[in-house]
Amino acid sequence: MTGRWRFISDHHMEYGIQRLCRIFGVSRSGFYRWRAAGPDRAARAAAEEALTERIRGIHTGTNGAYGVPRITRELRESGPVVNHKRVARLMRAAGIAGRHLRKGKRTTVQDARAPKAPDLVKRDFTASRTDVRWCGDITYLPVGNAWVYLATVIDMHSRRVVGWSMAEHMRADLVINAIEAAVATRGGSVDGVVFHSDRGTQYTSDAFAAACRRHGIRRSMGRVGSSYDCQSVRTGSRKDRVVPAVTV
Repeated sequence: MTGRWRFISDHHMEYGIQRLCRIFGVSRSGFYRWRAAGPDRAARAAAEEALTERIRGIHTGTNGAYGVPRITRELRESGPVVNHKRVARLMRAAGIAGRHLRKGKRTTVQDARAPKAPDLVKRDFTASRTDVRWCGDITYLPVGNAWVYLATVIDMHSRRVVGWSMAEHMRADLVINAIEAAVATRGGSVDGVVFHSDRGTQYTSDAFAAACRRHGIRRSMGRVGSSYDCQSVRTGSRKDRVVPAVTV
C-alpha cells in the first residue's frame, strides 16, 4: 500500500488524485491521511538512521564481535531503552552481524571395546602430598573462529597444573604430551602416581596406556565425562567445594 500512496503523491499533479485513487482502488481520505503523516515518517526514519549509526559504532568498536544481545545492552546503558527486536531489524537491514564461534565440541567419546582401568580414586579427590594422585581432562578454547584443544594434568594435592598440551586435534598424542610434560615437571620420576581420567578414547587408547606404563603411572578411570567431578573436588572436611580446575 505504501508504494501506491507514494506513486500517487509523486504523480498527482500530472494525473490528479481522484483519478489515481480510482485506478489503484484506494480512497482519497486514506491518501490524505498518509500524506499528513509524512513528517512523522520522516522523523522516524531519521531516528532509525541515527540508531543504526550508533549500532555500527559499537559493532566497529568491538572489532565486529558483538551481536544483537550485547549491542542492545550497550545501547541501553548509554541511552534510552531500546527493544532488541528493533536492534535486530536494523542490523539485518544494514548487514551488520556479530561474530559467531563454531558449535561447541564434544571432548569425551567412549570406546565401548577398549579396556577400562579401575577406579582407584572412588570420588575422593584428595591426596596427602604431591605426586600421589593426578587427574586430567580435555577442554576446548575459542581462537578466532576455530577451536584449540587443551589437555591438562592436575595434582590433586596442590591443585596445580603440572602438565599440559595444546593442539588442533583430540588424538591420543594430545593427552600423551600432557602426561610427558607433567613427568618432566616432576623431574622425570613419578613411579606409582595415580592418574585419574574419564573414559574418553584418548585415555583408553593403547598408546596412552603404554606411556603410563613407561613412567610407572597407575591409570584410574571414573564415569564418562567426569574425570574431575565437574571441577568440584572433595576436600578433607567431607564437603565438596568448587575450586579452580586450572591454577597455573
